[in-house]
Amino acid sequence: MRPHLIFPALAFFAAVTLPVHAQTIFPINRADIVAGAHFDFKVEFAGVVDPKLVSVEINGEDYVKTLGKAAELISREDGKDVSSLLLRNVSIGRPGQYTITATDGTHTRSATWNVYATPKKRIAKNVILFIGDGFSIGHRTAARILSKGIEDGKYKGKLAMDDMPYMALLTTEGTDSIITDSANAAHAYTTGHKSCVNALGVYCSRAANTLEHPKVDTLTALAKRKGMAVGAVTNSEIEDATPAAMVAHTRRRSDYNDIVKMFYDSKIDVMMGGGSPNFLPKSTPGSKRSDDVDFIELFKLANYSLATSKTEMQAAANDASTTKLLGLYNTGNVDGALDLKFLKKGSVAKFPDQPDIVEEMQAALKVLSRNKEGFVLLVESARIDKYSHSMDPERAIYDTIMLDNAVARAKEWAKENGSNTLILVTADHSHPVSVIGTVNDELAGNEMRNKVSIYEDAGYPNYPRPDTDGYPSKVDVSRRIRLVFGATPDYYDTFQPFMDGEFVPAIKNASGVMVANDKYKDLAGAVLREGNLPNKGARAANQGVHSGDDVILTAMGPGAEKVHGQMENTDLFRIIAEALSLGNPDRPESNITRSKMVKRSRQ
Repeated sequence: MRPHLIFPALAFFAAVTLPVHAQTIFPINRADIVAGAHFDFKVEFAGVVDPKLVSVEINGEDYVKTLGKAAELISREDGKDVSSLLLRNVSIGRPGQYTITATDGTHTRSATWNVYATPKKRIAKNVILFIGDGFSIGHRTAARILSKGIEDGKYKGKLAMDDMPYMALLTTEGTDSIITDSANAAHAYTTGHKSCVNALGVYCSRAANTLEHPKVDTLTALAKRKGMAVGAVTNSEIEDATPAAMVAHTRRRSDYNDIVKMFYDSKIDVMMGGGSPNFLPKSTPGSKRSDDVDFIELFKLANYSLATSKTEMQAAANDASTTKLLGLYNTGNVDGALDLKFLKKGSVAKFPDQPDIVEEMQAALKVLSRNKEGFVLLVESARIDKYSHSMDPERAIYDTIMLDNAVARAKEWAKENGSNTLILVTADHSHPVSVIGTVNDELAGNEMRNKVSIYEDAGYPNYPRPDTDGYPSKVDVSRRIRLVFGATPDYYDTFQPFMDGEFVPAIKNASGVMVANDKYKDLAGAVLREGNLPNKGARAANQGVHSGDDVILTAMGPGAEKVHGQMENTDLFRIIAEALSLGNPDRPESNITRSKMVKRSRQ
């Protein structure tokens, strides 16, 4: 059956020779779609097609019967010799298996979608999703050693994230690679769809414009339709990949100015982190915008309370009239726990009153819980990843402890507020990090390499007793954890904590080659390490990179029993959707009554 098509006002070639490639269908094969969620439907053909020969069916019938309206056939997408069929903002309300078959008269491609229902009655009032960015088993182990202590082979206590009844392994791969980044990894959690590196809220198509790729609904959009409150707090720039995954639709995660607008358009209730320059009009000194839109003013006009310090944040959160909160605490990333609480390095001198993520989360809980319909809150400890990229073990470990402190406070809050909150703790991806022993300065000799103690010689580190938040007051102790990185550029291994600021392992030399940073060359005992990552060309690495290892998910609360075994990262979204009953009932008329597509040529 030839489908209903909207033709741009341009003549088509009567006959075209196509490359021998099948068309691509979005959403992709084996996509899981929650009933009622909105998405863009697209079929990309391998060449310019004759519309008379094009046929698109769903379960053997014209696709319009399922999707409710006709698509636009774009004769030459972005001026190239390729055609596409595009239909924006559709949904399927009836659960079941859907087989999509598209043909151009010569080549045929099929995809199958699984549209699933959610329970009619929600079992959780709230969801708190913790993401330790780049949080790996090595970080977890090191944080437990430092914050809980170990004696006679047993830990003296559990991490809050460990002391949860359900656990699973999550895969992290995307549609394009076995190695993911924070964008499409977080996107899997907030949309339930797989995508490719750098993508947020979209499938990766061949569209030239980063904002024109096929979109899928976000957790924020679905929760807001249910009348719930939504928040995202982080110690990265708020526009960065993980928090942006709550609202964004872009192929390029670095579209910060567009992402700020997406936050505003989403009507998210609480958002906190760094990254203020992208909210300021370009006429303001320090702005990173390319226009004169003042988003801070727009948020204020939309009744958001603005906080630029911990003091202002806590005052706003304690005000019973506050139901929307925008917190911007740094021009860049918010400083991590080691610098913020102990070393006072990074940007602490410039921004002395920054909150940590525990304090951000506690403020967010006060504001979001004022919505009687419940809330969804994303809490990200972002700098575990950033410090692991810079190969700075102590800073990454302290931010892992900070993440666990936030989990502990959330568990307490949930218990005090009805035990109806689903709490999920995971990472978006991993880093190749491992605890391999200790460094013992008291061993004889000057070569630091030979002070690395392994097996029985490793013993236990001698950090001072941690404070009430689990932080030892010193990291430059004489016997300390040896946390190593498995994928590196050339760098100088100092075997020491970086007390004067975050490690910068490699820099580009005059020839454009990434080389070890000479800043560390003359430190006592420093050893030049030859890296195992590319050092030339577009992919030259100046820092560590992600790994493809599974990540751990722990959970508690209503719906947590579905966390078990080995799962896809997209399964986490489904657990949330089912706990909150985010799927809409079958309403076949919804696609027909929704606003019509703009009929325009895409030449």
